[in-house]
Amino acid sequence: MSYILVLYYSRHGSTAQLARRIADGVEEAGLPARLRTVPEVVALADAQPAPAVPGDGPPYASLDDLAQCRGLALGSPTRFGNMAAPLKHFLDGSAALWLSGALAGKPAAVFTATSSPHGGQESTLLSMMLPLLHHGMLLVGLPYSEPGLNRTHGGGSPYGAGHLARHGRDSGLDEDEKALARALGRRVADIAQRLCP
Repeated sequence: MSYILVLYYSRHGSTAQLARRIADGVEEAGLPARLRTVPEVVALADAQPAPAVPGDGPPYASLDDLAQCRGLALGSPTRFGNMAAPLKHFLDGSAALWLSGALAGKPAAVFTATSSPHGGQESTLLSMMLPLLHHGMLLVGLPYSEPGLNRTHGGGSPYGAGHLARHGRDSGLDEDEKALARALGRRVADIAQRLCP
């Protein structure tokens, strides 16, 4: 359990950008970050399963990645104020870890991206916290001692890091969003090290 798992789903790349910044923060705090994603969910009518290995980006997560991590950062784009189906589908398959208590007592944080200012960032962050609480994980947020939290015009809140993509006119993460994502990664890694030095 020497790594922090940065597990996310990203449709257009914004959540992936946040994930990389969070991973940078984890490594700044002295722990390795393991970036993993999840495959698309396909309807039965489509019946074409996702390839075993993604075409680009990090590998797909396994339940072993989740069970063996020292802490977790979980990210999803906002879908109607909730996490995206592929991430929810992956978490729904983690009942064996819940039964064994494999994640209990480990720190966890959440992050999201949305395309509109009122797209449901905070409700999405809260929705991702619910399964983590059921797993017994210890939630890590962003305190207002992080200066970017008071300045951001895009994403980020006490609940977690975020990005506002602005309906396809996305120019990438702004400086405050980058700083808040790194800070969240550092916080998860720091707390993981304090819990289990």
